[in-house]
Amino acid sequence: MGYIEDLRAVIGARSVILNGCCAVLVNDQAEVLLQQRNEPQKRWGLPGGLMEMGETTQATVVREVAEEAGLHIEPDALQLLNVYSGPDHHVIAPNGDEFYNVVIAYYAENVAGTPRISDGESLQYAWVPLTQLPANMVATHAEAIQEYLRRVLRAPLSEEENK
Repeated sequence: MGYIEDLRAVIGARSVILNGCCAVLVNDQAEVLLQQRNEPQKRWGLPGGLMEMGETTQATVVREVAEEAGLHIEPDALQLLNVYSGPDHHVIAPNGDEFYNVVIAYYAENVAGTPRISDGESLQYAWVPLTQLPANMVATHAEAIQEYLRRVLRAPLSEEENK
């Protein structure tokens, strides 16, 4: 069992704070790597996941990208993008587990490779143009991509985002 499973065995569904990491991985064609998740809503999101004991946040991203997509990312290639937390990141899972998610988002550019599904968490992967993101996305991950566009690429906000 992993850290979260061990913790849940002790505390049950009570609310906890969970630290997770994700990465905006962009190739040389201005496409971002998205993962369609194997969940009831079939949402799209960024590669990432929860930290294990003793890991750095960069090591979490490297491990999750390797486990989920079969790609290798160098820790030094990851640049901190933002940290997302607070009441908007409170989750009650379908099984009743409750948590506040702290998401540490990174980005890396010039990422190459063909992702492969290597676990049961993913339905598919796709390199998607940064200008053509699907509507059905994990909210925090969509926010991280918008942050990447604003801060790193200095792209203008769409009309909807200016409201």
